[in-house]
Amino acid sequence: MPFSRLHVFLAILCCYCNSSIAKGLLNEPIEPNAAPALQCFVPTVSNIETSNDKITDKSIRIMSSNASIRQDQFAHFSGNVTLTDKSQKIMADELAFNNLSMQINAKGNINYQNAGIKIFADSLNANKADNSTTMTSASYQLFDNPGHGSAKQILMSQGEGLTMVDSTYTTCVGETPDWQIAANELIITPDGDYAKIYGAKIRIMDVPVFYVPYFSFPLTDERTSGFLYPKFGSSNRSGIEVETPFYWNIAPNMDATITPHYMSKRGTQLNTKFRYLTKLQSGLIDLEYLDKDKELENNDDSRYLARLQHIGTFSENYRLHIDFTTISDDNYLVDIGSDQYSANDAYLYQLGELSYFGDNWQTTMKVQDFEVLGNHNASYKTLPQLEIQAYQPIPLLAGQFDFYSEVSSFTTSTKDTVEANRYHAEAGLSFPVQTPAWFINSEFKLMHTYYQQENIAIGSNLDEEVSRTLPKVRVHGGVNFDKQFTLFGQSYKQTIEPQLQYLYVREEDQSNIGLYDTTNLQDDYDGLFRDRRYSGLDRIAGTNQYTWGVTTRLLDQANLEFFRFSLGRTSYLSSTTPN
Repeated sequence: MPFSRLHVFLAILCCYCNSSIAKGLLNEPIEPNAAPALQCFVPTVSNIETSNDKITDKSIRIMSSNASIRQDQFAHFSGNVTLTDKSQKIMADELAFNNLSMQINAKGNINYQNAGIKIFADSLNANKADNSTTMTSASYQLFDNPGHGSAKQILMSQGEGLTMVDSTYTTCVGETPDWQIAANELIITPDGDYAKIYGAKIRIMDVPVFYVPYFSFPLTDERTSGFLYPKFGSSNRSGIEVETPFYWNIAPNMDATITPHYMSKRGTQLNTKFRYLTKLQSGLIDLEYLDKDKELENNDDSRYLARLQHIGTFSENYRLHIDFTTISDDNYLVDIGSDQYSANDAYLYQLGELSYFGDNWQTTMKVQDFEVLGNHNASYKTLPQLEIQAYQPIPLLAGQFDFYSEVSSFTTSTKDTVEANRYHAEAGLSFPVQTPAWFINSEFKLMHTYYQQENIAIGSNLDEEVSRTLPKVRVHGGVNFDKQFTLFGQSYKQTIEPQLQYLYVREEDQSNIGLYDTTNLQDDYDGLFRDRRYSGLDRIAGTNQYTWGVTTRLLDQANLEFFRFSLGRTSYLSSTTPN
């Protein structure tokens, strides 16, 4: 009697229903590992008491107050009847067993139990020969789970699977549960991998709020092609929106999600997400396409966004990274929106990198561009940029020799704009010392940069050739203190983490160098202890400074931080403000 399939379905349906109600009645995608949002206690149902002797073969043990047996073929039992085999137990007022046809008929206060579920019914008819069972007027309760419900009829067979007719499901108790799902028919395939539900109604406080004529879903971790849960919404930009995603399981290492996106004000957009994965390669292709936007007057052009993301390795030493995006117009993100970028983004990435990793060195060749949106200054393309990094341990204070070199070519599509070639190299010694209680890191480096600049406007401060050599000294150390204390009966840990840094870079006028990939870095507490104020190499801030700071944190018993306070300051030892 294949009751195990019922338990598998209900256990999955429990998580499905709780997540769905909490997320807005199927309007949002369900997180596969999300914990149930509606918590209910698990009702207690007494176990059927039987003999302590366990059954391990195909035999059946029946106990009752009264029994009559005819010709060793037909048996009738009444009064506290208990049937037990190796996987299940049945209690009933009356039970009839036909040894020839292997049929069991039970009626009156049916109590069925196995390792995962308890079922109460008015009648039970089972055939051990073909492994089929029928139960009527049934109610069920999952073990160690608040999920329970009822069914007018439960039909199970080895060839056709499991069918529940006029069934309900909820995790709440009471005559009027807070929420409940009712279905005309529920069918689970014989292999237990797939479920179909017909006429599903969702009730809140016994009030129907949502109806789904049909939906199906897998009961295992195996991916299956089919429609996912629809999404509904509305906005001032696009009106009423409906998304009906379809998942296509193309191959074990390849799938796609195709989503028609209806917008009442603009039309129907087609969104496609294609994923692929091999042993060493993985990638994602996103395509959003709207053939005609009804909101745009006198413009029949299509609107689209396409993005390719790929990362992979070759021969264990090479790595390839691609992130390329193109878009139909500057206002696409503002008008329609996308999961790929924010409406406030002014640039779209177009990047390609090929890297090689050696034992103590690596090199990267990069091609980089940005698609500019709106009225923003055109950015420089890096066509190309070559980087080389190397390090070599030295037998002195656990130090190492570091080397970094870069060759970059900056071009732009804007006429009469300065372009440049940049050659940079820096080398030096570093001595990192780190323990759980304290750390001190020291760096001594020399940085040299050479520029060749073209298309310089008359009267500009820029020079055609610039050579810049700067030394850098950095010493950064800190100490970690912590103590335990109790507050309101709870144990906490407080840390105090003072740190101090000295940084020296020789000052030099750099106004004769253009800005190609350089901008100010964000000012925050961590930024106080950086060795630079700018991204890129076009500006290296000269300074002679020391910085102090202290951070205190509060951690709970699980070492999770719930409070942090930091205070720091930078003081300059030279009279000149760093450039």
